[in-house]
Amino acid sequence: MSNKKTSPWAWIPSLYFAQGLPYVAVMTISVIMYKRLGISNTDIALYTSWLYLPWVIKPFWSPFVDLLKTKRWWVVTMQILVGAGLAGVAFTIPTTNFFQITLAVFWLMAFSSATHDIAADGFYMLALDTNKQAMYVGIRSTFYRVATIAGQGLLIIIAGSLESATGLKPLDIQINAGPEYSASIEIPADSTFANPYALAPTDEFTFDITPSLINIGTGNISADSASMLKRYAIEQNTLNGFIPKESNTSMSAGKEASWWSRGVSGPLGQWIKGNFGEEKSATDIHQLTGSSKLVAVRLTKSPAPGEKMVLNTSFRGGDKSIFLAHGERIEFTSENWTKPAYVLIQVDPKLEESATANFRGLSGNITFAWSITFFILAGFFIAVALYHKFILPKPESDSATKDVTPGTIFKEFFETFASFFRKKQVLIAIAFLLLFRFAEAQLVKMVTPFLLDPKELGGMGLTTGQVGMVYGTIGILGLTLGGIIGGIIASVGGLKKWLWPMALSISLPSFSFVYLAVVQPESLFIINLCVFIEQFGYGFGFTAYMLFMIYFADGKHKTAHYAICTAFMALGMMLPGMMAGWLQELLGYRNFFYWIMLSYVLTFLVTAFVKVDPSFGRKSVSKG
Repeated sequence: MSNKKTSPWAWIPSLYFAQGLPYVAVMTISVIMYKRLGISNTDIALYTSWLYLPWVIKPFWSPFVDLLKTKRWWVVTMQILVGAGLAGVAFTIPTTNFFQITLAVFWLMAFSSATHDIAADGFYMLALDTNKQAMYVGIRSTFYRVATIAGQGLLIIIAGSLESATGLKPLDIQINAGPEYSASIEIPADSTFANPYALAPTDEFTFDITPSLINIGTGNISADSASMLKRYAIEQNTLNGFIPKESNTSMSAGKEASWWSRGVSGPLGQWIKGNFGEEKSATDIHQLTGSSKLVAVRLTKSPAPGEKMVLNTSFRGGDKSIFLAHGERIEFTSENWTKPAYVLIQVDPKLEESATANFRGLSGNITFAWSITFFILAGFFIAVALYHKFILPKPESDSATKDVTPGTIFKEFFETFASFFRKKQVLIAIAFLLLFRFAEAQLVKMVTPFLLDPKELGGMGLTTGQVGMVYGTIGILGLTLGGIIGGIIASVGGLKKWLWPMALSISLPSFSFVYLAVVQPESLFIINLCVFIEQFGYGFGFTAYMLFMIYFADGKHKTAHYAICTAFMALGMMLPGMMAGWLQELLGYRNFFYWIMLSYVLTFLVTAFVKVDPSFGRKSVSKG
């Protein structure tokens, strides 16, 4: 009864926005925060990578969500726990051992978020009939994606604004690039970038840069020259204590090739490259890169003894083909402030026309800024939990398992997994989950490198800024529209009717990348159109995949079974994606995209074998 009174629009967008936000906080925002707080790249990569584990292994405790309490209870409770976890991060950022403590809190929050995913997906299936599930499957994906964009954009802007408001006047670095400027590199003499304020400090406590007018040529320079300039900047900044020493140990240095490389991947790779690889002349590949320029950053007054003045510099606006190659975080102290710190600006080697970019350096109270940001996020999440406490419908089917005792939990736990593998056509369903996106899993890994790589290597030769527009904007628009339209269409005729059209939709538009690799058009409009077509087709076709997971999970333990389906979904993307780069290097882009089109045979094969109830997803005719 309550279920009929509450419109799905009142809770589906907020529920899936709440599902996406903690994932972004744990996997993306944490990385940016740790970088701002001075944690090394090695530690960030090592420890934050483990935070993904709860989402990988969540099927193992999904039966408990099915057995204990209601899905509605789990959703609201997990949102409160995530909110508490976000507040915990906010409270512990200013502490001495913040890295270890916040990691532990993020770890617990990741488990809460993964459990929330299980419950939210289960609740979605219980609160809606199959027709509504099909209709809103694109909407839920869209708002999950909106959460990732908001998390990576809005929250970072809030933190940046707080940094700006609590520190010295922001340092603005304006860069002009164009063919009219010199592309030659300069390594300054010791006196060239010396800090004049070291002898006569000013009363104004601020940052200054040399040169004040920064012009960089768009002509390319040798990769060795660019590397030498960057090495100089790193050495000087390390020597003067502006950055910590970097670890240059290589895990593979001096190690013998593994038995896999010697006996399998090496010989197999040679055979593939010899029979199917593209011929490339060594003279076609130029070891050139974009021009670089050093900028000296100086402090006009000494910090107090023991005080640390941290300058965090990042891209603010303009063309992303101009980027910061070194010097994102610099620490000034009373011991090193008389020396110049170096920031290295570099231009994308494919940029030919004039462009500008602006970088901003912030020196505010970073711990305070990020604490407040996480407090805001915690408050928002608690508000969402309270909203869902009252607005989520109460479907009759959402009930806890009766007569659950400690003795029966263990038995039911294994019965839940066993019942999944006893389902009809389970092997075909698993094959579908693993292979329906076999080709797309490889394609998605290579799209960005293909757009970035120079035409001599078979790529499109786009600049970083152009790729951001093509794939990060036009591509996301196509993907979102495809998903929404796919859901609406599927709700009209049902999954069975649209299964084959959607299988064709996910595969045939990939011919657009074959076209790009063969023709290599100069028109940015044509490139945008091809990417939009492929992404729209994928978004439309992926609807069938999502609906099949809902269809196959249906039954007594649908929440746990859906979580198991998502595990196979992740595996189906991970395994083919792991070999994509290796295959592309052997085949070249053109033959790699031919291979992608051939791989869609597996998509058609598994589609042909699955059986779906014709009524699933269709709107049922009401009686009387």
